[in-house]
Amino acid sequence: MTTPAPSRPALAIAAALAWSAVQAAQPSAVGNAGPAAAAAQTGDAGMPQSVKKLDAINVIAARLDQARNQLSPSAGSSSYTFGPQAISQLPQGASTPVNQILLQAPGVVQDSYGDVRVRGDHGNLQYRINGVLIPESISGFGQTLDPRMINSLRLLTGALPAQYGLRTAGVVDVTTRSGEKLGNGGSVGLTTGSHATLDPTLSDWGRAGRWSWFASGSFSRNDLGIENPTPTRHAIHDRTDQVHGFGTLSYVLDDEARISLMAGLANNRFQVPDNPDQSPAFALAGAPAGFNSAQLDERQRERTRFAVLSLQGKLGGTRYQVALGQRYSQVNFQPDNVGDLIFNGVASTVGRSNRASTLQADFTMPLGDTHTLRYGAYASYERAAQDNTSLVFPVDANGAQTSDVPLSIADNNRLQARALSTYLQDEWTPTERLAVNYGLRYDQIGGYLDASQLSPRLGAVYNLSDAWTLHAGYARYFTPPATELIAATDIALFQGTSNALPTPANTSVRAARSNYYDAGVQWQVSPALTLGLDTYYAQSHNLLDEGQFGSALIFSDFNYRYGRNHGIEFSATYATGPWSAYFNLSGNTAKGKQVATGQYNFDAAELAYIASHWIDLDHAQRLSSSGGLSLRLDERTRIGADYLYGTGLHAGFANTLNLPAYFQLNLNVSHRFGFGALGAVKTRFTVLNALDRSYALRDGTGIGVGAPQYAPRRGYYLSVEKDF
Repeated sequence: MTTPAPSRPALAIAAALAWSAVQAAQPSAVGNAGPAAAAAQTGDAGMPQSVKKLDAINVIAARLDQARNQLSPSAGSSSYTFGPQAISQLPQGASTPVNQILLQAPGVVQDSYGDVRVRGDHGNLQYRINGVLIPESISGFGQTLDPRMINSLRLLTGALPAQYGLRTAGVVDVTTRSGEKLGNGGSVGLTTGSHATLDPTLSDWGRAGRWSWFASGSFSRNDLGIENPTPTRHAIHDRTDQVHGFGTLSYVLDDEARISLMAGLANNRFQVPDNPDQSPAFALAGAPAGFNSAQLDERQRERTRFAVLSLQGKLGGTRYQVALGQRYSQVNFQPDNVGDLIFNGVASTVGRSNRASTLQADFTMPLGDTHTLRYGAYASYERAAQDNTSLVFPVDANGAQTSDVPLSIADNNRLQARALSTYLQDEWTPTERLAVNYGLRYDQIGGYLDASQLSPRLGAVYNLSDAWTLHAGYARYFTPPATELIAATDIALFQGTSNALPTPANTSVRAARSNYYDAGVQWQVSPALTLGLDTYYAQSHNLLDEGQFGSALIFSDFNYRYGRNHGIEFSATYATGPWSAYFNLSGNTAKGKQVATGQYNFDAAELAYIASHWIDLDHAQRLSSSGGLSLRLDERTRIGADYLYGTGLHAGFANTLNLPAYFQLNLNVSHRFGFGALGAVKTRFTVLNALDRSYALRDGTGIGVGAPQYAPRRGYYLSVEKDF
């Protein structure tokens, strides 16, 4: 009997994405194609009851999905999960970008360029898709992943089990949508509104015999691609065009195994917004008189491709998942040669690229009735390229310009990096109320930097009663610098020029090592109300941080000799009948002392101050809060609101100042219309920053901070979506 194949349109979309990611312009990372079980608000849940109605092949696929969840424990760590319903109730619904979803979790702070900071850490996030680690892109995955492919998203923080390493501030674990669950169909949608927003989308999914697939694609254009450097409603020169695509294709081999292919791409183009009324600082031969900074034409292009082939199944009593993948990431910054030279004394054409090849294997095996053994390995090989050409002016010993004819200086570098990680852990349940997860992890890196560490992990969860749950954990962490962000600058090249670095000292970036402690409690007050309280404390040696030290919107790694970080998080969730609500409140203090690497980015006075003072990290925020409320008026209509509050990031000399506090309120209403033979059409009207508050995310000061960035002003958006 012949097994039917998937429809040609679906295969065409998935194949095009895979071919584009693997062949077209340099491939990428890891990720497994088959979908995992839907996640509940407090953790992974079992398969939906509807799975029982599927045929034998889909029942097998469901069992394989449950097995994947068994490969990803979180005992002792803190977990916050957004299931499909929680995502649909956010103001932008299924179109909510990844970074905006994460901002609704406790301990997550918004930063410029769409970045988020988790528990006082800069970057250091690990992204997993269906349990498979995907190396970070240069521009960050918050702007790379297509949100419409997300079924559920879980953020793990705290003292992580030995299975998780290298990037440890948080694990963003995405479970994709799947034709196995959705059946055969698709959707087409359009979002339009403020800032000339135009965002059409198309998705297709289905199953046929042993095959299943999901594919989505979107094009987005608007006039507010990067945060406005002024508090005005409309930015100058800020158009963006963005293309995102994602596809999975899965085939069930037999009762115990499945092979999957996943691929994704992002191609984003940005105009860099202008800050008017700047004063010229340098003279350029042949430049027009009175050049206006509002006429600068800087641009940046960001591209990411990733693809992965994975095998998942069961052999005897052992469940496994093995994934082979590759990710390619590239960023190109094009300056305005005339304007940048006049205002900054340097015009740098910057190109960075990174290709990462990865292999990941995870295994889980029960040992008797009370032990579950987990073990695995991860290996990666990265090749990074940095191509920088700068136009600069010659200067004298006092920094005064000696010629108005610029010089051209090339500073190109090639880097290689290797990583090998192994782990072994045991989840022990001595009683029905107690679970203990203990293990060891070994990480070794080589190439540009050689270092290694053996890291113990210990976590425990204790159900004090049916209503009270306690958890605590300890983790030794080893965090290497991100290869794609290492800046191998030749300081001597720029001495005697207008781009001379503040200090000549430079030490190569190092891996960070830290001790992390976490403890918390959860109280199930009633079936409708759950409260949680969590605390953490970390001590670091060679604490890693990142900064934007040039015109390009690219961060570079550096280290503080010492670091300490502590905080507390409170969360509440409520759901009953047509009502649902959540509230988060977090406090954090993150500090560093003594700049240990990348000293050339700091002036002498700042270096001296940091050498003898604990300073606040620029990306940390004293208090952060988020919350939301959703009400179902009837079976077709729902209204909702959410908010963000923060006391502001740090700024000024050595981060000694603080930006003003901010509050942003978002509103939405969604309604499903019925149009007879046409069927149901889903609509959503969203108001972002409904109070039209103008507030600065950055003011252009602080360590490693580029231009000022203001949050977007009030915006109105209408979304229409039709399933087929």
